[in-house]
Amino acid sequence: MVSFLKALVYGAGGVAVVGMVALVAFQERLVYVPVVPGLARAYPFTPARLRLDYEDVFLRASDGVRLHAWFIKHSPPKPGPTILFFQENAGNIAHRLEFVRIMMQRLQCNVFMLSYRGYGESDGHPSQHGIIMDAQAALNHLTQRKDIDTSRIVVFGRSLGGAVGAVIVKNNPGKVSSLLLENTFTSILDMAGIMFPFLRWFIGGSGSKGPKILNCIVRSPWRTIDIIGKIKRPILFLSGLQDELVPPSHMQMLYSKTVENNWDCRFVEFPNGMHMDTWFSGGDRYWRTIQLFLDQYVPEIKEGNLNCQVDDDKDGDAAG
Repeated sequence: MVSFLKALVYGAGGVAVVGMVALVAFQERLVYVPVVPGLARAYPFTPARLRLDYEDVFLRASDGVRLHAWFIKHSPPKPGPTILFFQENAGNIAHRLEFVRIMMQRLQCNVFMLSYRGYGESDGHPSQHGIIMDAQAALNHLTQRKDIDTSRIVVFGRSLGGAVGAVIVKNNPGKVSSLLLENTFTSILDMAGIMFPFLRWFIGGSGSKGPKILNCIVRSPWRTIDIIGKIKRPILFLSGLQDELVPPSHMQMLYSKTVENNWDCRFVEFPNGMHMDTWFSGGDRYWRTIQLFLDQYVPEIKEGNLNCQVDDDKDGDAAG
């Protein structure tokens, strides 16, 4: 009996050690998946295939990494908002084009789609620090364009993209009018505990139990739960209750954290929404929800300078 217990303890310890080694060595491959198994890294098609008017944009992040993006223009031109879209962790921006096509039809908007470093035609290798620089370069580019209303830039992030978007909006309150978050996690630390249950006692976010001694080895923690409460712009939370990857409770926790200091936020649930298809399963209600939010917080400016910036004085009004 004693020998059996020893074997059990050693076995559990061995599994934990293997898990820790894998977490250290392969964590970027777990968080970032530029190439979906069975598919090529290259874009399978461009917006032209969906008859979308677009522009190839090449940027430089602040560390010199060359980035690629698509600026997709509403045709005919409309005085609508411009959506800066940050994608999920797997695949490339071409895989989101059908969603973008419908979004442009329903919201009468332009869309800027960024390829993170290491994704699509962008150079480099993905990391949290690097992707934040990429997103900042994309926003800086949009604020300098003369063919959009720069007072109506809206950040939209899904899953990993929501974590990216939260950081960018928090860092640039005067450049972004609002934030849309869909099926986003509280942190990668919390997600690691879900993906590796045997490590849950040793890794996790601020709300988890245990010593969390492995948090220090996570290079891309993406602590959205610590960022969201510092955002002073209106936020719309879009939560699919059938999300099979990120527990819907994560979105609820993000919303609860937000309303402590920001009353300009809305939380909307979609009972049949899964991680990637909430926009599809939500149907007309999904798009009407976004449109009503934009009508309230990103209204069309009838007069004045097309390129005026969002008034920073509104920050005080956004915080409750």
